[in-house]
Amino acid sequence: MGDSDRKVFVLDTNILLHEPLAIYSFQEHDVVIPMTVLEELDRIKDSKRDVARDARVAIRALEDIFHDATPEQISAGIPFSKQTAHNGTIAIFADYEITETVHAFTDKAGDNRILNAVLHLQQHYAPRDVVLITKDINMRLRAKGAGVYFVDDYRSDQLIDDVSLLTKGFVEYPGRFWDQVGECQSESRGRATLHTLPMTLFDKPFVNQYLIDEEHEFAARIKQIDDENVILKDIGHDRLMHRQAWGIHPKNVYQGMALDAMLDPDIDLVILTGPAGCGKTILAMASALEQVIEKGMYDKIIVTRNTPEIAESIGFLPGTEEEKMMPWLAAVTDTMEALHKNDVCTDGSMKYIFDKANIQFKSINFMRGRSIQNAFVLLDECQNLTASQIKTIITRCGEGTKLVCSGNLAQIDSNYLSPVTSGLTYIVERFKNFEGSANIYLNGVVRSRLAEFAEENL
Repeated sequence: MGDSDRKVFVLDTNILLHEPLAIYSFQEHDVVIPMTVLEELDRIKDSKRDVARDARVAIRALEDIFHDATPEQISAGIPFSKQTAHNGTIAIFADYEITETVHAFTDKAGDNRILNAVLHLQQHYAPRDVVLITKDINMRLRAKGAGVYFVDDYRSDQLIDDVSLLTKGFVEYPGRFWDQVGECQSESRGRATLHTLPMTLFDKPFVNQYLIDEEHEFAARIKQIDDENVILKDIGHDRLMHRQAWGIHPKNVYQGMALDAMLDPDIDLVILTGPAGCGKTILAMASALEQVIEKGMYDKIIVTRNTPEIAESIGFLPGTEEEKMMPWLAAVTDTMEALHKNDVCTDGSMKYIFDKANIQFKSINFMRGRSIQNAFVLLDECQNLTASQIKTIITRCGEGTKLVCSGNLAQIDSNYLSPVTSGLTYIVERFKNFEGSANIYLNGVVRSRLAEFAEENL
């Protein structure tokens, strides 16, 4: 890439907080870090906010690059690394020396200095493209209004461009499935019936993807894929609909697929997505109780979730860690009540089950460093988690542990996440080719006709 083809990327502070090593995503080009960004990172690194660690990682990454450089070299730009084949550079720009051209929002002096720096660099490097990279939507709008030609979001962590492209974990064929199949080789392995079909019948298949048809006659799961063939495990629609866990039967074929995946000991990670009221939590809890109490497959149930506040804060909560988590995990206790509402004494049943199943409510803030063995872990509302937070939790799972992640991408409470950047979207795409995971989109609201109408019309 010649000098004229290389672009100049100016990174905003929020980019380095979102991805501390984002500078290495632009190694083919020239990267400029305004001095204002370093000042903002310095203020944040000592704060008590979650992003303080990310600020420190970003600062250390810059120190590793600049530690032997002279001030003149830092201003001119130095190569990212001598080992890399890319010829891009990274520089620190003293933006406080620029005469102000953008006057707005006196409480946003840092943003103004960054915009002034971009306008100066745009003129200095012309005709090369100077691109401001920021995750702040309003900053992108202000930059356009101030005269910056190229403004963009940081997209290297986005695996898909539109959440509608996210895989649902199943394919529904029109009509009867077998009418669309020519030759088929079938065999029995133990209690399972396997079908070998040519790859040409499928569009981008992956392991543990479910296949159903419109006539409700066929249901199968992809067991194995090679260059020419796809091997299916025949489940059968009726058998899928008669799966049960802790007295819960599926109300539709999507819940049947979810139960089948959660009750399969060969699947370590199950990802449940779908609208509010589709049954994600109750199916996960019923499967957990069935496998912990009835089958003795796991020693305990660990329930955890992020704790964002939808409205105003209600202040500090008293009690132990589990008592503090109770308001956040009320959805789980509501589910337990629904599972035992027909018992003679619901409260007595719930207390017995909580002790018998060794149900523990944990905060994700204290997950780092743990190793969870032989447990059924339910990570609820994980649409509010970043990819790194979900990675932290998944890497805690040791031998004999099953993890169920559930969430609704339409109910993101975090100010820093969107459906395409949510950690839930990230793991759905990353794990779809992993033989130990399954993903099911629970289509249809079964909570009540009121909830169904609200989901469709509000």
